[in-house]
Amino acid sequence: MSLVMEKLERDDPTAAERKKDHIQLAFESQVERAALDPRFSYEPMLAAHPERGSLRQISFLGKTLRSPLWVSSMTGGTKMAHTINHNLARACRDFGMGMGLGSCRALLYDDDHLADFDVRRLIGDDLPLFANLGIAQLEELLDLGALDRLRKLIDKLQADGLIVHVNPLQEWLQPEGDRFRYPPVETIARLLEKVDFPVIVKEVGQGFGRESLRTLLQMPLAAIDFAANGGTNFAKLELLRSDPQKQEIFSKLALVGHSAEEMVDLTNELVRELGQDLRCKQIIVSGGIPHFLDGYYLINRLSLTAIYGQASAFLRHARDEYEQLYRYVDNQVQGLELANAFLTIKQPHKS
Repeated sequence: MSLVMEKLERDDPTAAERKKDHIQLAFESQVERAALDPRFSYEPMLAAHPERGSLRQISFLGKTLRSPLWVSSMTGGTKMAHTINHNLARACRDFGMGMGLGSCRALLYDDDHLADFDVRRLIGDDLPLFANLGIAQLEELLDLGALDRLRKLIDKLQADGLIVHVNPLQEWLQPEGDRFRYPPVETIARLLEKVDFPVIVKEVGQGFGRESLRTLLQMPLAAIDFAANGGTNFAKLELLRSDPQKQEIFSKLALVGHSAEEMVDLTNELVRELGQDLRCKQIIVSGGIPHFLDGYYLINRLSLTAIYGQASAFLRHARDEYEQLYRYVDNQVQGLELANAFLTIKQPHKS
């Protein structure tokens, strides 16, 4: 062994092996110009490596988040709901995220599944936890004068408020689906007149068009959750449960909707147009946000306070041991810390 190699081995025992790896992997590490991400300016000169826990805290839904992440509502009432919800609540506590529960419909009339959703003790009092019901259930409760059931639901979950999911295409295509008797905006307006807790409105995989967004932004909502087209599409999911003829006829209907990026642009335009008529000023960007760079990009383009939500990505890692979910979230948070240190958004839309 040469004197140079001996010194390398003493000073850095891994150096020789690392250099060998570099030689072997160099040809596999070429990046085509077309593959470069055009959304960011990379600024390697202006910051040191970020320390862990360096993300800026965010005031959202009346509480303080340490990470700009939201656990978007998952499906409720399954045999795995207990493991999934409890793992997700632990992750929210450990990383300072907010959480929307899956549909709590089953808890309106009995407490048989309460243990699956009872996660306030795990997430803690300092982070937002929201219950979740469909617009069809709210129609029914309002028509029956039974909002006391909703208030009891919020109380027994110790939730901060309610997410209302609006899902006309899903319900129409679902073999057992409900039918709306009123436009959802009327039902939500009736609800807001009668309750004093925060309300979030979300879609379930198609997102909102301009006029729906315009209407929601003028309502006294705590937040709007995009649930854009690009993530789990519940209209398509229900269609896959239908008979072959229905699948053939309605397949293209499940493909309508709006991407998260389009909805960011629509929201920014509407914020400028609405001026003082703007009442809802917080956004959860969700629907096809598979990577922390996508979330970082979109929330920084919005002119309103925003965080980004994931559903299926969290779900994939929350079904087994907690350590698997912890590693996933930890890597995502580290990615956000790096993005904050070294990336800026090209042509940002924030004021």
